[in-house]
Amino acid sequence: MTNMEYKDNIWRIAMADIRAAIFDFDGTLVDSMYVWEKVDKDFLSKRGIPVTAEYTDNVRSMFFETAAVYTKSKYNLPESVDEIMNIWLQMAHKEYARNVKVKKDALRYLKELKLRGIMLGMATSSNPYLLMPCLENNSMDGLFDCICYTSEVGMNKSNPEIYVYTAKKLGVRPEECVVFEDIIEGLNSAKSAGMKTVAVYDKSNEAYIDEIKASADKFILSYSEIIGLT
Repeated sequence: MTNMEYKDNIWRIAMADIRAAIFDFDGTLVDSMYVWEKVDKDFLSKRGIPVTAEYTDNVRSMFFETAAVYTKSKYNLPESVDEIMNIWLQMAHKEYARNVKVKKDALRYLKELKLRGIMLGMATSSNPYLLMPCLENNSMDGLFDCICYTSEVGMNKSNPEIYVYTAKKLGVRPEECVVFEDIIEGLNSAKSAGMKTVAVYDKSNEAYIDEIKASADKFILSYSEIIGLT
């Protein structure tokens, strides 16, 4: 038995008691992080403000309204929080509705899980106005048993509540869930809730790749690596 075959068998055993898979959206299921990099750059540059690594790190795990509150406060912007959110939404909507694509083999893997009777949940910091047309455009609408937003629990992904909440909505225990995430905050939070974790590679998190690999139960570059292993 090769080392790869051994690892695959270990993963099959780990997945044996799993009843639900919970997925992040941006960077995990779809290649969308470029949209927010563009929105940040265009929004701030129009106001004469450079985009810094500190700003990007701070907002990447925040839910939408918190990011707007943070941005307004940090840069003392004249727009209200609601106005900032509306500007961001309009800037991002066209890309999500038309151009953001599902990651390679992600749709195939989701359908495999459904066929095997595993429930699908989504735990996201996104916004329904962006998420729903993107799901439809990528033939993912109707696949998920529930979609939960961090805004519903009032906490970002540094807290495990969004994953616990999603598990409750699915009617399963945390230990019966596997969480797919691309950010270290989400992976650590899901693990602290007692869930198994899969880190999905996204180039936007390249700088944190070693930490991400160390945190997750499994790391994948592509969903093709785990198709057939459930």
